[in-house]
Amino acid sequence: MFNIIMGYLPEADELEVVRKTTAVEDLRIDRAVTGADIVAFQQLVRRVPVAEPVVRYAVNMVRLTRPGDNGTPEFIRQWVSYGASVRAGQYLILGGKARALMEGRYHVTFEDIRALAPPVLRHRILTNFHAESERVSTDSLIEKLLEAVPVPRSGM
Repeated sequence: MFNIIMGYLPEADELEVVRKTTAVEDLRIDRAVTGADIVAFQQLVRRVPVAEPVVRYAVNMVRLTRPGDNGTPEFIRQWVSYGASVRAGQYLILGGKARALMEGRYHVTFEDIRALAPPVLRHRILTNFHAESERVSTDSLIEKLLEAVPVPRSGM
């Protein structure tokens, strides 16, 4: 669903992780949630409403990653071999619903979609040799795409 970039731990934290995970130690694990809690949250996420303009915005953004589609920006045609599939749109919307709930909202915003674009799209866009030779990263393409796909001003 997401491709999240994480840095390395600070040395002190890394030492602690290595020590604790390679020694015999009495571990006490307290359950934070049950399996039923997780299923209930998944069902709640799917019930969060999404306005049609937000769905269209997400789908439009995904479609514009495909070099062969009409209206695709020149930089996509120049640097992308394969764009994102329909699953990217599904995960932008599902991720937006979960993000909205975590922020105490019961609706998905354009900003939710924009915030989730990098982790949802970065591993779904395959750049070509031209991009690689010019050191154009998938993240920089997504940034340009976000600039090229403005948030609609009306309807929300």
